Amino acid sequence: MFTINRFVNWLTVYDNRMFMLINKQWRCRFFDFILPKLTHLGGATFSLSLLFLLMIFFTNSVRDSAFVALLSIVASHVAVQLIKKLSCRKRPYIILPDVHTCQNPLKDYSFPSGHTTATFAIAVVFSIYYPWLMPTLLPLAMLVGISRMYLGLHYPTDCIIGALIGTVSSIVIVLLLS
Repeated sequence: MFTINRFVNWLTVYDNRMFMLINKQWRCRFFDFILPKLTHLGGATFSLSLLFLLMIFFTNSVRDSAFVALLSIVASHVAVQLIKKLSCRKRPYIILPDVHTCQNPLKDYSFPSGHTTATFAIAVVFSIYYPWLMPTLLPLAMLVGISRMYLGLHYPTDCIIGALIGTVSSIVIVLLLS
């Protein structure tokens, strides 16, 4: 018989295995160099600065898209912060042994990934308005999610749910403003 506890146990085992695969077995010089840099694409400083610069220096079309992406980030991060406070999931580097992590890792809760949410919010909005950017933006957003696991800061489900929140908020905002 299927129970919620059985599902949660299965998901936890899967999450830990996938996390350890990415965090420990994918180690290489290239990822050690590039992923700590790419992860900042989802940070508040970069995301908000990028959108404000696009709104200031670009044409009406790009400016409008950046504003929609900003609204999507705001909406998605309200959801992220609420879920973080309700779930209280500790970060993997705190729970699991021998996790590779970055200097000064975040101390707040892990679930969902705010960096992944932000990059998907931006990537999906710009992919909707400029479909030719999709082959670049969506893989880049996925790499940000992978970087969060590589750096020991998030489990796979944190990043998957973050991507989902960013995607859904973008679609909803675009539809509401159409």
